[in-house]
Formats: sequence, C-alpha cells, structure tokens
Amino acid sequence: MKHSLWLALSVLVGTQVLAQQPNPATPPAPEKHLKNIRQLTFGGNNAEAYFSRDDRYISFQSDNPKWGLECDQIFMMDLKKGLQDPDARPPFISTGHGRTTCSFFMPDGKHVLYASTHEGGGHSCPVPPPTGQKYLWAIYESFDIYISDLKGNIKKRLTNTPGYDAEATVSPKGDKIVFTSTRDGDLDLYIMNIDGSNVKRITHELGYDGGAFFSPDGSKLVFRASRPKTEAEKQEYLDYLKKGLVAPTNMEIYVCNVDGSNLHQVTTLGKANWAPYFHPDGKRIIFSSNHHSQRGYDFQLYMINEDGTSLERITNNSIFNAFPMFSYDGKRLIFSSNRDNGNTRDTNLFIAEWVD
Repeated sequence: MKHSLWLALSVLVGTQVLAQQPNPATPPAPEKHLKNIRQLTFGGNNAEAYFSRDDRYISFQSDNPKWGLECDQIFMMDLKKGLQDPDARPPFISTGHGRTTCSFFMPDGKHVLYASTHEGGGHSCPVPPPTGQKYLWAIYESFDIYISDLKGNIKKRLTNTPGYDAEATVSPKGDKIVFTSTRDGDLDLYIMNIDGSNVKRITHELGYDGGAFFSPDGSKLVFRASRPKTEAEKQEYLDYLKKGLVAPTNMEIYVCNVDGSNLHQVTTLGKANWAPYFHPDGKRIIFSSNHHSQRGYDFQLYMINEDGTSLERITNNSIFNAFPMFSYDGKRLIFSSNRDNGNTRDTNLFIAEWVD
C-alpha cells in the first residue's frame, strides 16, 4: 500500500490475530492461483516487497525487533538465496534513521527509491500523533523521497517541499515516477520525471489518492482513493488532514491515464479496498479488501477486471493478505500475510508461482 496504512493495519490486525486465527480443524479453501508458496521472512511486520527488473531481488520494509529496529527500515533480499539466517539482519538500503516506507527498484537495478523522515524528522522514529477512539493513521510531513544505492548510500533527494511526499513507484518504461503529496493541501497523485524534474499534479478531487502503480505498458495508473461525499464527511477529512491524520476505512480502487485523464472507479465494494496492482495482462487488477468481512479486519486478495466485472477471491488463508506485486515476467506473486505465524502477531513475506 503504500505507506502508513500498513502501520495502522498491522496494529489493528496484530491486536486480533491471536484470538482470531482460523480454526486448524477447518482447513481454508484452496488458493488455486498460488502454487508452491514459500515464506521469505520470519518475524516482525514485513511488507511492501517489490521486485527488481530482473526479478532476482526484492526491496521491502520491516520493523523486525530481532534486527534492532524500532520502526520500519528498507532492506534488500536476493531471492535465489533468501535469508540464510532469519535472525540476522539483511543488507540495509535505508540509512537506519527515522521512519521509512515505500521502496521501489529503479530501472538500472542498482538503485532503490524510498521515502524517509530522517532529514525532516530527525534520526529517531517519529512519534505517532494521538488518534483517540477512531481508527486513524498518520501522514508524517517529514517524509521525503530519496534514491539510494544498494549499500545504503543516498545518491539523490527527489522531493524537498513542505508536507508529505511518499508512496513513489516507477513506470515500467523507466521514464516516470508517481507519488502522493500534500504539497497543494490535499493527498493527491503527482507525476515527475525519473530525475525528479517536471512535477505535475494529476488528481484533483477532495480525498486521499495514494498507493499508485503503473500498468505494464506504463500508460495507466491504478490506485486507492477515499471520496468524502457529505459536507460533514468532507469537513472531517480536512480536519484530520490538518492534524496529519487520515481515516482509511472507506476506500475504493480507481484507474486513470498517466496524465490524469479518463479517471474512473473500478470497485464499488465498500469498506477498505487498497494495495492494487495490475495483472501482467494489463486488464485485471489484484488488490486487498475487507468488504466481505463482518468484523472489519479480515483482508484477502481479490482480482477484478478494470471495468469492475468478474470479481474473484484469490486468498483464503489467515486474516491478513495484502501488498501483492507480480514479477516482471508475470510468473510469480509476492505478498504479505499473517499465515503460518505460529499464533504470533507477525506478518511475513510470501512468494508463490502464479497460475492463471
């Protein structure tokens, strides 16, 4: 998903997972699209894993306390080797300071894009703002977007404007970056050149637009969005935004062209529909949703056509499955899940062969 929604969901799911694990006497329904599922991480909260262009490496974020972490940092993994020792910290891509999120490999495979608070917010993890009783998550104004080499050396800072800049991903064409920013007073999508130049705003409706990814041919974007409708909902949204907060419980999936044209809503399911990613055919979208759940925090992966037809459930195991990404060759899917976590609160990375 991008970004801090993961933090809120991990807290929400984590508080329930011990009591709400599926009954082992009732095995889950088969996940026919996922074959040879392999667990990649083994502790903490691990999410937003994205492939390098050659599909050999992934970047991901983790707060695994066994690695000496207090909040999310960015790491790299060689998929041919995996984690040789799950308790040993893998190579850092981020600085190890502040809070980080939303990493994505650059086209050359030698650099990674990610957002961090380490300059605007100091070296320590930023303190989450008080949220009260409502389910909310934080928008840290100190997030900016950086490019690092694979050894953790920052090579370039791409954003340096007041407000939140994060949730950046790169076009398969290698020419554009999409990201979410509050620079104009709302949470909107922006496009910039691969070097950070020529920034253009592409969404303009009130509400949160984020977690955007390009289609395989680079012509479209898929993202999650909230759209407050009543005056009371709009005022509540703006009041929370002024405090650096967002309520992420009502979101749907949208698609538009890279210039913002032909914006249209894909899902009308209700509740939280998020973490979308295009299928390699460019016609279908995989995403995470709790629309089916009576208790709110049961998130499963679904597939849907871009026109909103042919909804299909993909996962049935555990109560949290999210952050899917297809490999560039279309043969594998990586995602986060709290399956097989030994009745802990851990959420780990899993990779599977994709079967259409």
